Amino acid sequence: MPYIDIIDSFYKERGWVKFQIESFNNFIDFGLQKIINEVGTINIGQEGLEDFKIRFGKVTVGKPAIKEADGSVRMIYPNEVRTRSLTYIAPVHVEIIPIFNGVQERSETVHIGDLPIMIKSKLCNITNLTENELVKYGEDPSDPGGYFIINGTERVLILIEEIASNKPIFEKTEDDGAIKVRVNSQRSGFKQRHLVEMTNYGEITISFANIHKLPIVVLLKSLGVETDKDICSMISSDEKMLNAFYVNLYETNVISMAEAVDFIGRKLKISEDYRVERVSQILDRYLLPHLGQDPADRLRKAKYLSRIIKRTIKVQMGDAPRDDIDHYSNKRLLMSGNLLENLFRSILLGRWGLIAKMTYNYQKLIKRGKIPSLQSIIEANTVTKQILSSLATGNWIGGLTGVSQRLDRGSHRKTVSHLRSVVSPLTTTQEHFRARQIHPTEWGRLCPAETPEGSSIGLRKHLALLSEITPGLSIEEERGIMKLVEGKCS
Repeated sequence: MPYIDIIDSFYKERGWVKFQIESFNNFIDFGLQKIINEVGTINIGQEGLEDFKIRFGKVTVGKPAIKEADGSVRMIYPNEVRTRSLTYIAPVHVEIIPIFNGVQERSETVHIGDLPIMIKSKLCNITNLTENELVKYGEDPSDPGGYFIINGTERVLILIEEIASNKPIFEKTEDDGAIKVRVNSQRSGFKQRHLVEMTNYGEITISFANIHKLPIVVLLKSLGVETDKDICSMISSDEKMLNAFYVNLYETNVISMAEAVDFIGRKLKISEDYRVERVSQILDRYLLPHLGQDPADRLRKAKYLSRIIKRTIKVQMGDAPRDDIDHYSNKRLLMSGNLLENLFRSILLGRWGLIAKMTYNYQKLIKRGKIPSLQSIIEANTVTKQILSSLATGNWIGGLTGVSQRLDRGSHRKTVSHLRSVVSPLTTTQEHFRARQIHPTEWGRLCPAETPEGSSIGLRKHLALLSEITPGLSIEEERGIMKLVEGKCS
């Protein structure tokens, strides 16, 4: 088959930006509901109404429509949105169940904000139209979709390249031979970076949250593995490996779990009155959150750390290969659904987010002697304004900038190229020589030639012509695989 026929078949069967559209559809079908389920039940009562709670239920998203000046509501199409400088959005409704003194009242569906709709997604009004119908509504039949319309401007969410989460990456420094292990533990949008370091003398430390270079043995004992024998048996039965690890057992005088917790508390300069509570909170919430955030998960975290220690020693001894952080198996691409999920979660659950404002508004009205309705305490504009602001400016949660960009309409090829561009979060003002170079694992995935000249060279890339992005595993699937691996290792 001629090469041009292969390209034509790929365009007709798969499309240039199907991965972006599927990612957005997945966010609509599962991502929104997952975030609402994380909210669960909240207590917003005060002064005798402590038993008033609200529980969040099913979330639904409508289709783009417009309310005219005469009050009529009708369906709207993208071309009209462009010409009238409007925003292509749809309402988001959530079922809320009030609970008074433990008694569940009748549920109420409330409007919590509006969500921009991706062109050609499942909620777009032109998705299933024929070519003649598209022309009738002023649309280009060859338009790939995969972008948003904000205030009449077409905006595209760029693919963001990041280091893979929940995966230890073992590196060895060339200068002193020290081993560094990076683990970006992520759970429900929260990401905690961990750094395990092993010096050429064999001392192993870990840094995470506000803890800097904590001896690994102290952390293991604080997780409940108190005896040196249990720690060694958990790591390995190989005498050669244990000899390399023994130096860590004599590094501190910590013996019991209580002493380990006290050691961590003193290192963080926590008052003795709150030391146990605060350290327990750090171990559960901030240490490897992807493995769980309950006290029952501590032994699991200890086993995970022991496997990291074992591999670290092997890498230092030359019995295991080190990892290449630029290898593309160690990277992931954030698509539109991932980016919107992180943003929506932040808007909903942030310090000044929708939930916090709901609680504040309810308590304020109660103090004035009023019994407010559920819809009256929800500021729907909070969600809408913050999402539109991020899409209009490109400033995203986590300090990311340039995530949303104005779609290049110079030509059809430029449009498709822009929709398939990949951006590294590394700053353009520093060298990053290795990150800018072409890695062999990028072959067939990223275009080796399409990158800008100047400071962004090698940091802004584009997908190869016939490459696609496969979806990742869900949390449940990851846990199932991890349990399977743990069963084989035990």
